[in-house]
Amino acid sequence: MFKNLIITCFLGMLAIILGAFGAHALKEILTSEQILSFETAVRYQMYHVIVLLFINTYDGFSIKQKNILSYIFFLGIIFFSGSIYAIQLTRITAKSIWFITPIGGLLLIIGWFFMMVYFKKKITK
Repeated sequence: MFKNLIITCFLGMLAIILGAFGAHALKEILTSEQILSFETAVRYQMYHVIVLLFINTYDGFSIKQKNILSYIFFLGIIFFSGSIYAIQLTRITAKSIWFITPIGGLLLIIGWFFMMVYFKKKITK
């Protein structure tokens, strides 16, 4: 569990760093459309960092459930936000990794779905 919290804190710190980097250093380099895409990646990363903090401090989830949810959300952040960062900050084109971003989004959706299922199981006990 503490491993999950350490990774979560790192992802939160990284979101702040990348958000500041995007707000200042990238304004001169990227188009406004590219900046919006970059900001979306930062925003979704931070949203899911907050969800991960909740998951890993909520006593109602078992350790196994916390780990499953954490890994799904970690992968979702890496695939979704990470692919957008790669497209905007490197020479990697969206066409070459077009399938990565939607996989990340799907993982984030799956994480929310699993969390809903875990809550539903608690209600029906």
